[in-house]
Amino acid sequence: MSSEIPIVETERLILRDHRLADFDPYVEMWADPIVTRFIGGKPRSREETWIRFLRHAGMWRHMGFGFWAIEEKSTGRFIGEAGFHELRRDMRPSIEGTLEAGWGFATDAHGKGYATEGVAAAVAWGEANHRGKAATCIIDPDNAMSIRVASKAGFRERETAIYNDVPTIIFDRQL
Repeated sequence: MSSEIPIVETERLILRDHRLADFDPYVEMWADPIVTRFIGGKPRSREETWIRFLRHAGMWRHMGFGFWAIEEKSTGRFIGEAGFHELRRDMRPSIEGTLEAGWGFATDAHGKGYATEGVAAAVAWGEANHRGKAATCIIDPDNAMSIRVASKAGFRERETAIYNDVPTIIFDRQL
């Protein structure tokens, strides 16, 4: 697999590799209880965030897909991340072998359409580079904003599963 991380641009965003300079705002984002409310339910420590940060480069290298850091074009600042991963989650039914889409944005970037724009760009890249593969995402049933983002990106509700003893909805689509 290639370790080359593509750059994807939209009208307002740049999807690019995660850089060490992104780490402090990344820690701030994942420590925010508003961001983590529906993603694991608790703020992440600096150490947990470091592990999450580092796995992105490995995902691209070994799987040929991954998450991008998302930069706001007008300011150049890190505002979130989106992309695909394969986390080999211990859940039933399994989503292993799919390109699992995911996203997270800093609280001050919420409500501006950035998630919709960034996820649409990631999905378009997936369609161009992994055509015909199954894509999934898992979303907390109470996370109405992410359910809307997934729907706009062409994901459809497939079923409810239990992950870490919590109900989660599996959405899927073909790339």
